[in-house]
Amino acid sequence: MENIHFKPSFKPTVGVEIELALVDGQDFSLSNSIQKVLKHVPDSISPWVKPELMQSYLEINTNVCETVSEVEEDLLKKISIVQKITDDLGLRLYWTGTHPFSLWQDQVVTPNDRYLSLLELLQETGRQLVTFGLHVHVGVQSGDKAIMICDRIMRHLPALLALSTNSPWWNARETGLQSYRSKIMESLPTAGLPSLMRNWSEYVWLINHLVDTGFINTIREIWWDVRPHHNFGTVEVRVCDMPGDLHGVLLITALIQSLVQALSEEIDRGTYQHDCHPMMVRQNKWRAARYGLEAEIVDAFTFKPHPARETVKDLVDLLIPTAESLGCSSYLEQIPQLLTEPSWANRQLATLEKTGSKQEMIRELTEQSRIN
Repeated sequence: MENIHFKPSFKPTVGVEIELALVDGQDFSLSNSIQKVLKHVPDSISPWVKPELMQSYLEINTNVCETVSEVEEDLLKKISIVQKITDDLGLRLYWTGTHPFSLWQDQVVTPNDRYLSLLELLQETGRQLVTFGLHVHVGVQSGDKAIMICDRIMRHLPALLALSTNSPWWNARETGLQSYRSKIMESLPTAGLPSLMRNWSEYVWLINHLVDTGFINTIREIWWDVRPHHNFGTVEVRVCDMPGDLHGVLLITALIQSLVQALSEEIDRGTYQHDCHPMMVRQNKWRAARYGLEAEIVDAFTFKPHPARETVKDLVDLLIPTAESLGCSSYLEQIPQLLTEPSWANRQLATLEKTGSKQEMIRELTEQSRIN
C-alpha cells in the first residue's frame, strides 16, 4: 500500500485555476484550437497555461500566492497575454460554465495519453466533460486538518455554488438549471460531494483501495467538489462554476480563502464539530444548481430554509475578521453588492433575451469580460 505524504503548508496560501472556453471570433462556436494557442504562449507563462481534456478550452493557473491581491496581479498578467494570443488567432475567451449551442459530441480530445486513458475508462460520461469551472486551493498544515476541513466545509458548498452559477445551457438547450455543469460533473464515479472521512489515514486507505481494485488509475481521478491535494498541501474547492469575469473570480477566491482559514482556526481552538447530514448537503446543492441565488438553502442548525443571498451574506459577515487578517477584506466586502445583482447564469439569459441571438449574447459577454 502506497504511503501518500501530505506536503504541509504553514501559511494559508492561495492558488487559483480557471478554465476558459475558446470560441471562434466570427460564429462564437467552441473552437478546438488549443494547440494553435499553446504554440504562441511565451516560456514565461507556459507552465501555467495548460490544455484540458478537450481542445476547445484551456486552463490558466496562478503561482502560489499569499494574498488575493497577488492572485489578481498574477491572473491579470497571464490572461492579458493569452487574450492577445487569442485575439491574433481570431478567437475569444468565454467566461462561462457551459456553451449555449456547441455540442459536446463535436469537441476533439487533446492528444494526451492520460486523457485518452480516461476516455477509455469513462466513455460517454467523460466525453461530455465540456464544462468550465473555478478551482481554489488554500494551504493547510497537515493531512488530518485537510480532511477535517473537507468535512466541515461541505455544508457551505451549496452557497458557494449558488454564488457562482453560470451554466444554464446544455447541448444547445436551455436546461432550466442555473448550474448544469454541476450535474455533468456528478455523472462521474468519483466526482460530486466527497466521502465522509475521519482522518488522513482513512483517506490514504480509500485512495489505495480504489487504485488496487482498478476503480481509478491514479489519485488524480478524484474530482470531488472539495478534496485534499497532497502535493500542494492544500484544500482544493472545486464546486464553483466559472464566474462571468475576473472580478467575480477574485471575490469568490477571497470568500474561499477566508472560509478555509476560519475552519482551520476553529479546529485549532478545539471547536465541536456540528454534524450536517449528507442528505441535507445534497438537497441544498440541488437547490443551488436549480435556482442559483434564488435558491432556498436549509440551515444546518435550524433546519429551516433561508434565501441563498442571505446565507451568503451571513457567511461574509462571519468571515470579515478572518479576511482582515488575510488582507482580502476589500474583496470580501464587495460580495454583498454582487448579491444585489442577477446571477451570472441569469445575466446570460437576460443578454440572450435582449440580443435575440446566442451568437450576439456571447459576443457581448466576451466583450464585457475582456481584460483591459
